Amino acid sequence: MEKKILHLDLDTFFVSCERLLDRSLLNKPVIIGGTGDRGVVSAASYETRPYGVHSGMPMKMARQLCPQAIVIRGNAGTYTKFSKQVTEIIQSEVPVLEKASVDEFYADLSGMDRFFGCYKFASELRRKIIKESGLPISFGLSGNKTVSKVATNEAKPNNQLRIDDGYEKPFLAPLSIKKIPMVGEKTFRTFCNMGIKKVRTVQQMPVEMMTSVFGKNGRTIWQRANGIDNSPIVEYHERKSISSERTYGQDTIDVIKLKTTITAMAENLAFQLRRGGKLASVVTVKIRYSDFQTFSKQIKISYTSADHHLVPVVHELFNKLYQRRLLIRLVGVRYGGLTSGTYQINLFDDEKKTVSLYNAMDTIRIRFGDRSIMRASTLGEGSRTIGNFTNPFNGEPPIVLAHRHQ
Repeated sequence: MEKKILHLDLDTFFVSCERLLDRSLLNKPVIIGGTGDRGVVSAASYETRPYGVHSGMPMKMARQLCPQAIVIRGNAGTYTKFSKQVTEIIQSEVPVLEKASVDEFYADLSGMDRFFGCYKFASELRRKIIKESGLPISFGLSGNKTVSKVATNEAKPNNQLRIDDGYEKPFLAPLSIKKIPMVGEKTFRTFCNMGIKKVRTVQQMPVEMMTSVFGKNGRTIWQRANGIDNSPIVEYHERKSISSERTYGQDTIDVIKLKTTITAMAENLAFQLRRGGKLASVVTVKIRYSDFQTFSKQIKISYTSADHHLVPVVHELFNKLYQRRLLIRLVGVRYGGLTSGTYQINLFDDEKKTVSLYNAMDTIRIRFGDRSIMRASTLGEGSRTIGNFTNPFNGEPPIVLAHRHQ
């Protein structure tokens, strides 16, 4: 049976949501993100592209490049609501759905050709999404995830493209190597230094040359450039919450120890959110006293996955909760109201160095373990500092790389 993988992507999603709410923004240059000079662009309309504006750039630079643009801070709750609406439409129509991000989806339509025709089905699904949500959406259809994603990007804005079996390599060949998923700025610069800018050149290279330059990633890039991708659709299931609890071996009233524990749990759970592409909108703290009476408090917050938004909320809830001053047996932290999304939404509030710091910290955690890097305030006895990281959070303790004695 031929595989048929559909990739759907909501066009300039945040901007499109804002235009649904305010029709006066139609056909005007719109930038969404942190509105201060040190803020970062989270999304930009197509009208700003000729001026060089793109997501991830400093807001100050974006304003200078396109001074006539309308700048909006953005609302994570609004975008999550629209994302959920589109998710439910797609989920009701396709056999297997993967939600890759707040505005990006994969569906496995394999075997549907004999009933409807996959391209016809995808076209009707796209029309239904546009009609019911009011949002523009593009799709690519091919035999695998990589080619479908590239096809979607080539189809934009608000269009669709099918790549038939056997035409993957000719379709990819004339494109910039930057169009291949996995090729970021650093990898692209390496290709440019090698004199390689088009996918066609990579297709003609021996795979051994790619692995000698890029290691194991070289083989994956070579395969994707040749239209080969066997990665499966990961079926989407909405997870409602993540949590962590700690039961002490000996009941304690040491407030410093208690706060150190909940801070560490709050940070680790935030990392789990970012690694899983999730955002939380509810924070809950739980304590159990030595007499086994258990109490909890929760609060609803704006969608986030950032330590410096979540940790203060956890501390605030703990301070409100811990009133009896009795020995404590257990503490717990839970993040709920989860939705698929990336740290991109936090760019409404945070500056670029904050985002870069989280990326660096998460890379270290993925490579060396969850507790390889943490705030100094979360370090217990038996740890020592072996490196420091600049902390952009005013009033917060420094970020340190911790080495724990065995």
